[in-house]
Formats: sequence, C-alpha cells, structure tokens
Amino acid sequence: MSQQHSALAPAPNPAKVQRGDWWRDAVIYQVYPRSFADSNGDGMGDLEGVRSRLPYLRDLGVDAVWLSPFYASPQADAGYDVADYRAVDPMFGNLLDADALIRDAHELGLRIIVDLVPNHSSDQHEWFKRALREGPGSPSRERYHFRPGKGENGELPPNDWESIFGGPAWTRVTEPDGTLGEWYLHLFAPEQPDFNWEHPAVGDEFRSILRFWLDMGVDGFRIDVAHGMVKAEGLPDIGGSGDQLKLLGNDVMPFFDQDGVHAIYRQWRTILDEYSGSKKGPEGPSAEGRGWETGGRIFVAEAWTPTVERTANYVRPDELHQAFNFQYLGTEWDAEELRKVVDRTLDAMRPVGAPATWVLSNHDVTRHATRFANPPGLGTQIRTAGDRELGLRRARAATLLMLALPGSAYVYQGEELGLPDVVDLPDEVRQDPAYFRGEGQDGFRDGCRVPIPWTREGSSYGFGAGGSWLPQPAEWAELSVEAQTGVEGTTLELYRTAFGIRRTHPDLGAGESVEWLRAPEGVLAFRRGEFVCVANTSGESVTTPSYGRVLLASGEITEADGETKVPSDTTVWWTTA
Repeated sequence: MSQQHSALAPAPNPAKVQRGDWWRDAVIYQVYPRSFADSNGDGMGDLEGVRSRLPYLRDLGVDAVWLSPFYASPQADAGYDVADYRAVDPMFGNLLDADALIRDAHELGLRIIVDLVPNHSSDQHEWFKRALREGPGSPSRERYHFRPGKGENGELPPNDWESIFGGPAWTRVTEPDGTLGEWYLHLFAPEQPDFNWEHPAVGDEFRSILRFWLDMGVDGFRIDVAHGMVKAEGLPDIGGSGDQLKLLGNDVMPFFDQDGVHAIYRQWRTILDEYSGSKKGPEGPSAEGRGWETGGRIFVAEAWTPTVERTANYVRPDELHQAFNFQYLGTEWDAEELRKVVDRTLDAMRPVGAPATWVLSNHDVTRHATRFANPPGLGTQIRTAGDRELGLRRARAATLLMLALPGSAYVYQGEELGLPDVVDLPDEVRQDPAYFRGEGQDGFRDGCRVPIPWTREGSSYGFGAGGSWLPQPAEWAELSVEAQTGVEGTTLELYRTAFGIRRTHPDLGAGESVEWLRAPEGVLAFRRGEFVCVANTSGESVTTPSYGRVLLASGEITEADGETKVPSDTTVWWTTA
C-alpha cells in the first residue's frame, strides 16, 4: 500500500481537557503583524487584519497566537524599538483593535501572547528624550547606560563592546549646550538604547506594563532578549581579537546571560501567578479541550544561551514557563545530531520540571524550508535558495519530527504553507537595520518577513487590497492558503492533520522522555507509549518495521509484509493501539 498520509478524525481527549498547564503541550503560532493580513489596503499588516484571520488559525488547530510587537514605535527595528509600551502604533491600529482581537481570539478558543521588549526602548521613548534634554548627571540618565568616553577628549567609546547589528555598541550624544558629550549603550541599533536594570524605576515601570496588558486580557508574554537586561558590574571590556560577534554563545559575554536576570523573572512570576489564579475563559464548543477553565498565563523566553543547561535556568519553577530551544533550531538535518540535542534538551528540562519547547523557524532566521535546501554548515541566515524541492521535503519531515517530541512547539506564520525565504529581494526594499550596517548579522531577515499569500490572485495574493510592503514572488500564488486548502498532500493539509492528531492522541504533547528504537544509520526512531515516530534524514530509502496503523507521513511510503519503505527525508507516525 502506497500512501502519503491518512487523517485521524479529531476527537476530544479527556486527559487533555481539564488542565491548567496547557502550555506544556501547546502549539503556538507566531504572527508577524506587518506581514500577516492588511485590513485597510495600505500595504502593511495590522491588528484588524490579524483579527479577520483568527478563524483560519482556529481551523488550523493551534492553541495560541504569539504577536510580534505592535506597540507605538518609529519602526527602526520593525517595532522592537518601543516608544510607548501602553499604546498601539497607528500603523497597526489602536487599543480598541487590540481589545477586539483578544476578545475574538478567546471566543474562538485561542490564547494571545504578546511580545515584551525589556532590554531596550526606542530613542523616541519619553524617558530617553528627557535624559537627552536634562544632560549629564541628571536622574533621567540613570535609567539608561550613559558613560563618559575614553581618550583625551572622551572621543572613544566607554568600552569595547560591539552591537549585535554591527559596529560599536555605543553612540555619542550632542549635549543640550551643543557640545559632544556622553555615550549611551545600545546592544542593537543606535535607536534602541539599553535600559539600566539596576535603577529601581525600570523594574517598577515594567511591572506596571505587565499588569496593563494582563488587565487587557492577554494570556502571556514572549520576552525579547530575555538573556540581556542585566550587564556585568562595571561594564568591563571583553578584549580579544575584536570579533566579538563570533563569541556570542559563550559564557564570557558581560552583557548576556548574567545571573542577575533571574531575580527579575522571579518578581515577574509572582505577578503572573496572581492573574493565572483568577482568569476565566470562554465556555462552549470552541473552547473545548483548551484548558480555559483554569486560566494559566505564561512567560516564554527568547534566551540565547551557550547550552540547553543554561537555558534551563530560565524555566525553574519560580521563573518563566518556557524558553525557545535555539540549540534545536540550529541543528542540521542529521539524525545523530538531532538525537543529541533532543536528549540534552530533555535531560536539562527534567530537573526543573519545565517542558521542552521546540522551534524550527521565526522572524529572525531563514525559514527552515530554505535552510534545509542548502548544504549543512551555513548557519541560520542563508542567502541562497538552494534545492527548493529538497528543502520542502525536509521541512515537512522536520515538522512532523518536531511535533512528535515531548513538550510544546512554535510555528512561524507561513511555514504551514511551505514558504521558502525570499533570497532575491531588491536592495532598495530591504528594511532590516542590520542590513545597513557594515558588520554584524547578515542583515537578510527581510526574506522570512515577506507577507504571506492567502489567495491565488490579487495585488498581494489576498494579503491586502494595496499591495505589500515587501514584494511577493509570483510562484507564491500556488502556495497560498486558497490553493492548498482541501487538497490532499499539500503542506497546509499536512499541518492541519498533524495538529489534530497531536491534540487527540493520548501519548503526544506533554512529556519528558522518549524511548529510542533501533534504526538504520541516518534514521531516528522512538516510541512514546502507543505512538511511534520514524524520521529518515539519510539520502536513501530505508525499510523499517510497520509499527501499527499509519497516522501520518510527510511523503509517499509503501507498506508490505509487515514492513514499511520510508523514502529519504520523510517522517512517519504510527499508532500501535
């Protein structure tokens, strides 16, 4: 028998319905608001556009939606430079739109997680503008990292730190009297000055911001640069060759992964727990199976750390709930390497009682359909399209592998359509700030941020009536939601089926271990109760036992005489029940 996949009709699983820790096995969908849906035809996505597409996300089968920043911002870094944490940027709408989106999501049984950016603000934030006006020695400057420069006339930066976006991490200001004066720290763009978290006003402000959005009804926060915020005492030089960006991921960085961040998160957790104990969600069929009756709210950390063991520090019982597994995201499509990172992740999370959190793509890295289309060793930002057919085949297989692992999973908008990165955007349309600096990141993040296609036709394939802020490839018409919906074998239907099985199968979702099975070289095989997953990362077909009834496969498989032929770059799910 040859087949690609066979759908399992969703049915309520009582074991998963009455749970407050919904986040332990949730599928959370990342929406990049400017590229999801445009309601007013200005070429830029907005909150009303997201709201209009919530039924799609409900039908897709995700549990929650994470929204990238929509706060008031000059947009120097796509909204990660926040000028007002309690306001919506007019580009995206207003607070009433945010309120309506949250309410509609809850009525559909979806939770809403919003981005929080606590490491830095915009240089247009009122605090920073006041600090510039009031000059050296003013209390306002203590809320940021202002320092006199080195050299005879203060013409050199205070230390040797480099910006993640390239160049010095310091910018010199012109003082109110017109003279060149102090320098301020910005680990990212100059328009993003770092807060000084040693100042009590900063902590007070962010605790207030948390309560503001919790009162609005959000279900959690994704914390941007969660490994930042606290800097080593005295802001010491790093030294060395000067190529500090290659050191990122090592323990030695005095501006990342400092132990002091954990005291902040313990304070924040007490606030979240206050709200988690009282919130009631909607009742009715749309909320069934989503754990609404307990109202758990969560934090998820964007914490780039050198090891998964260091990541585990962020999800201790009195701190955050989840942390992105960037070690897994950066692993090549290789069975041996994948098994190592899975084992290390599960081993690291088990002692702190936190779920593993798996992710393959997001708004900062090349989409995995393109990463896997290229030779290994190129990292997570790639400038070449590679073999797109191979990339999609591997991406589908990698997704089924990820969804079979114990814990929670994050999905980036458009990956369910099999979208590749757009690697040939004209230079004149790019907006990634790292692209315009001489060093640092490659600056090609725009390629994963191109607005997604909804229909086969239209100026922006259904994104909006007025085109799109980044051009979409013509071939995306056949990758659109319209083109793939209801068509057996499409990537969209694969995702829908996978999410349905994952929600209903009693041995999928939350967990802390897998039972590895013997498998040919280049193949991962594991059991979770009455569920078995086999992923063939090799370049050749392999024959494995038929472990039971096939639930789903990412590609064509053949079953005969108790054995299954699994093609290269294919993942298969079985149930032994």
